[in-house]
Amino acid sequence: VKEGNYKAAICLHYGGNDWSTSQQKGLEDTFKELGIEVVAVTDANFSAEQQTSDIETVMAKDPDVIVSIPTDATATSDAYKKAAEAGIKIVFMDQPANNMEAGKDYVSVVSADNYGNGYYSGTIMAESLGGKGKIGMVYYDADFRPTNQRDEGFRDAIKNYPGIEIVTEQGFTDENGCSEQADAIMTQYPDIDGIYASWDIPLEGVLSSVRAAGKVGQIVLTANDLGNNLAKEIAAGTVAGVGAQMPYEQGVAEA
Repeated sequence: VKEGNYKAAICLHYGGNDWSTSQQKGLEDTFKELGIEVVAVTDANFSAEQQTSDIETVMAKDPDVIVSIPTDATATSDAYKKAAEAGIKIVFMDQPANNMEAGKDYVSVVSADNYGNGYYSGTIMAESLGGKGKIGMVYYDADFRPTNQRDEGFRDAIKNYPGIEIVTEQGFTDENGCSEQADAIMTQYPDIDGIYASWDIPLEGVLSSVRAAGKVGQIVLTANDLGNNLAKEIAAGTVAGVGAQMPYEQGVAEA
């Protein structure tokens, strides 16, 4: 492999959290060990249009490999197909683009157990509540398989506790604006016992609202992804816990 003088590109859905940073580090460290040059790292900021442009730009650098997670499995499919047709090997993170055949159009998908992460997050919520209470969900309102699977796992875990009811589900598209969803939940259900979010950054917004309402410790909070900020909140006792994967190791596996 080292004698091949290969080149790789990393096309992220967005690079604004500890998950992406850790996964990128795993990729870069392993590519370096293998003598593979990383010629580009792109951040689509959750825009399918931007990611399509990123892939086209990266193709001009003539990489042998692209490692990527589609922001939208349908809208970005044509761009990935063009890369595959150009002879670029593709390894997907967490989900493939639609209408692409494994072993032909792409090499593989390396994924964490997103359903399992959500299931553990739900179990932590339920056990922290002693099996009783009213809870709300703050979920990513998009066709994005990793988070869809997490939310499904969370709901299934809660079904094991008949004393707990999911009384509301608030969708979001901007991960940085989730204090609004939390405010809506606490206004509509002042006696809410717990709130779940699809990943760590949305839960940070939820926590800021819970803190502003003076309800830290009264409302159980769980999410997925162990970002640095949530790790500190778990240590402080303000967040009950998260279902989390190992993104650095996932990057190693992809490389």
